[in-house]
Amino acid sequence: MASSLPDARTAAVRELRRPDSGELLDEALVLRFDGPASSTGEDVLELHCHGGRAVVDSVLGALGSLDGLRPAQPGEFTRRAFENGRIDLTEAEGLADLIEAETEAQRKAALMLAEGGLRKQIEDWQDQVLALSAVAERAIDYDEEDESLDSALLAECRMLALELRAWLDRPRVEALKDGVRVVVAGPPNAGKSSLINGIAGFERAIVTDVPGTTRDHIEVPLSLSGLPILLTDTAGMRETDDVVEAIGVARAEHLAAAADVLVWLGDSDQAPAHEELIKVHAQADRPDRQDVPAGSLPVSSVTQEGLTELLEKIQAVAAKVLPAADAIALNRRQAEHLDDAAEALERAASTADGLLLAEDLRLARLSFDRLTGRAGVEDVLDALFGRFCLGK
Repeated sequence: MASSLPDARTAAVRELRRPDSGELLDEALVLRFDGPASSTGEDVLELHCHGGRAVVDSVLGALGSLDGLRPAQPGEFTRRAFENGRIDLTEAEGLADLIEAETEAQRKAALMLAEGGLRKQIEDWQDQVLALSAVAERAIDYDEEDESLDSALLAECRMLALELRAWLDRPRVEALKDGVRVVVAGPPNAGKSSLINGIAGFERAIVTDVPGTTRDHIEVPLSLSGLPILLTDTAGMRETDDVVEAIGVARAEHLAAAADVLVWLGDSDQAPAHEELIKVHAQADRPDRQDVPAGSLPVSSVTQEGLTELLEKIQAVAAKVLPAADAIALNRRQAEHLDDAAEALERAASTADGLLLAEDLRLARLSFDRLTGRAGVEDVLDALFGRFCLGK
């Protein structure tokens, strides 16, 4: 009954009983939040009952017997918070990423979005554009038709566009979500699969003396000092008449070219050209492998020699590819709308027509509204909130 509820934002212990028989189900901690000062902006009641499965099932069963009550859909509470203006779309995206975070770097990046880091920055940009729009509209109303546009106004548009471009040049969040692509490549029997198993700490790839054992690539997601890594074993690169192996070799070449980090286990002088190339002298424990070519790192999967140094090199490259720990990372959707705003501001900065200037500033404001979810985002909402777990 409502009379037994505690005061708003005050915790109290209450007996939970079946509405039909009055049977005691649990003694729970009850919290009441009155809208709009709640997580969703609506009236909310939280029941903190004991966590045993039987207790939870009995409480849910009793609630389900009441008219008008039903289980929440995935993401429904967060969607209500968004629709009621408690959070914006960037914060909702941050919460979705936080739920899916598996590494420390992913958690930190998601938390910055969920706590409103990007929203606050967008609000600052919106205030700047709104001020510029006010100046542009005033000029339309009061300046003479043949009077040139205020150079200071155009310069401010240009400076803000440059600031947005600097944000767009930052590493994106996709590298955090998917992991830094570390591809291990080389000829057959170079020790690629053994190296993969040595780094992963378990036998993920099949190791034999038979050339061409690995026909397709094998991906192993790892967390390296809190950084997400996607370690990839590839087919040995060689000329072959085997149709299946040839497909694996072609895929290996494609993966090597697209890698963030390429770890090469073949002859040093045969390494493919790559911006982030690490040459490894594998199987360094063997007596016939004691001569280490210049520029190569000796590594043994048997003795663990060189593994620490190799991981340190991979980590150093990963730190360049991934967003900084204290930086807000944009996703693809956010970057597209920010790019639209930057283009509008660039057009505004180069125009000689006051009406066109005002229109471009309006389009920049619209792009920011789409970024935060105030306009034109209906097509992304179902996909976003469908990622949430039940009860969130």
